[in-house]
Amino acid sequence: MKKRRVEIMDTTLRDGEQSSGVSFSASEKLTLAKLLLDELKVDRIEIASARVSEGEFESVRQITSWAKEQGYLHKVEVLTFVDNGQSLIWMEKAGAHVQNLLTKGSLNHLTHQLKKTPEAHFKDIESIIQQAAKKGITTNVYLEDWSNGMRNSPDYVFQFIDFLSRQPIKRILLPDTLGVLTHNETARFLSEIIAKYPDCHFDFHGHNDYDLSVANVMEALRAGCHGLHLTVNGMGERAGNAPLASVVAVINDFLPEIKVNVAEKKLYKVSKLVSAFTGFGIPPNKPIVGDNVFTQTAGIHADGDNKNNLYFNDLLPERFGRKRQYALGKTSGKANIQKNLQELGLTLNNDEIKRVTERIIELGDKKEKVTKEDLPFIISDVLDSEKFQQKVFVRSFVLTHSKGLKPSTTVAIEIEGETMEENAQGDGQFDAFMNALRKVYKAKKRHLPNLIDYAVRIPPGSHSDALCETIITWESNGRDFATRGLDSDQTVSAIKATEKMLNII
Repeated sequence: MKKRRVEIMDTTLRDGEQSSGVSFSASEKLTLAKLLLDELKVDRIEIASARVSEGEFESVRQITSWAKEQGYLHKVEVLTFVDNGQSLIWMEKAGAHVQNLLTKGSLNHLTHQLKKTPEAHFKDIESIIQQAAKKGITTNVYLEDWSNGMRNSPDYVFQFIDFLSRQPIKRILLPDTLGVLTHNETARFLSEIIAKYPDCHFDFHGHNDYDLSVANVMEALRAGCHGLHLTVNGMGERAGNAPLASVVAVINDFLPEIKVNVAEKKLYKVSKLVSAFTGFGIPPNKPIVGDNVFTQTAGIHADGDNKNNLYFNDLLPERFGRKRQYALGKTSGKANIQKNLQELGLTLNNDEIKRVTERIIELGDKKEKVTKEDLPFIISDVLDSEKFQQKVFVRSFVLTHSKGLKPSTTVAIEIEGETMEENAQGDGQFDAFMNALRKVYKAKKRHLPNLIDYAVRIPPGSHSDALCETIITWESNGRDFATRGLDSDQTVSAIKATEKMLNII
C-alpha cells in the first residue's frame, strides 16, 4: 500500500511562544529552527508574527539568512495580518518568503471584531494576496475560529473557502482556535470540506483545551487533511497545541496509511532543549518525553519484563533515543533491583538482594527517591553490616536544636541486652549525641575511641536527595579504622556510622 504523505508544520517558535511567560531570544530561535529542520526533519516551521517587535524582526532575519543558505526558505513561515500590506513590507525586510495570513473563519469573529461584511473582508484579503504575489511571497491563509465557524456559521465558511479556492494561494489552514472540537466534529467537518474541495490543500491546527487534540488530529488525518500544525511539548496558549511527539508516535503506530518525515529518535533531545530554553517544565508523565514514561516502578512489572517482556508495548524507548528504567522505591521488588544491578554490572546472592530491597523499601516509605547511582552505596552499607555480630543497638534518640539554646540529645543504648538512657548537650546535635554516649560508656566502665575525621557527602553521581553518606574515622589503641553510615538525614547517617563503631570495638 502506498502511503499518503502528510506535512508537519511545527509552530513552537510562533504559537508555542504564546505559552504564558515564554519568550525565545533570537539566538534560541535560530538554534531551534536548525534543530527542527535539520535534525527533526519537520517539513515547515512557523517562526514569528509580523510587526511584533525589533527582537522578533531580528530573529526572523537570522533564521531566513541561514535558511537561504540551506535552501530552506520555502519551509520558513511568518504569521501576517490583513493590514494593507504592512506585514508584507516587514516580511520583505526580514527576508521571509511565506506568509500565513490571519483571517476570520467564523461570522461571529468577523461581525464583532472586524465589524465588516464577508464581501469587504474577502476584498481586503484578495488585495493582500495580490501584493504578496508581486513580491514573490507565497500565501497560506488561516481561518481563525474555523471550528466555531463550522458549528455556528457553516454557510459563511463555505462561502469563504469558495472564494479562497479561486485565489493563487498554496494552503488553507483550519484552526480549532479555542480547542472546542470533539473528534466526531473534526471528522465530520473536515470530511465535508475535503470532499467538496478536492484540489485544495488543507492543514489542521488543533488546540488541547479538552485534552482532545491528539484524538482530533487522528480524525483530521482519517478525513484526508494534508498537513498538521504541532508544537514541541504541546506548548501554546492556554492548554497548548497538539503535541508533536505524541502525534508522531500515534501516526507511526496507528495510521499505517500515513507517512511523515519526522525523525522519532530526535524528539526527546529537542523536547529537553525547548524545555531548557523556556523554563516550561515537562510533566514527568507526559507521553513520549516525560521522565517517568519509560520507568517501571512496580516490582511485578520488572518481573514480567524478565519473562517475555510482558509489560512492554510498541512505544519502545529506543525509538526516541531513550532507555527503559526500573525505579527504586517502596514498590520495588527483587526484579527491579536485579534490573538495576545488571546495568551496573553487579551481582548479589538472593539473601543480599532481599536485604538491599528491604533497605530501599524503608527509604521509599520515607518518600525518598532512590536512583540507580545510589544503589552501590546502599549495597555497600548493607554488606558492611555483615562484618560484625551486632551486640550494641542505638534503640532510640531525640535530637533538639533551638535558637539560643545548646543542642541536646537523649539516647537509649542497648548493650548486650541491657538498655541505658542518658542526656547531654553539645556544640551540635551529633556532638550532643556523642557526649550522651560517653556517659553511657563511662557508667559501663568502657572506653570509646577518639573521633579523628568526619566526612559527609552525597553519593557521587546521585541525582536524588535520598541518601547522605557519613564516613567517620576513629582511633583506638594506636589503630585507625573507619565506619560509614547511610541515611536520608545527615545526623542520623552519622549515628549509624557510630553504631557500627560500637559493635566493632
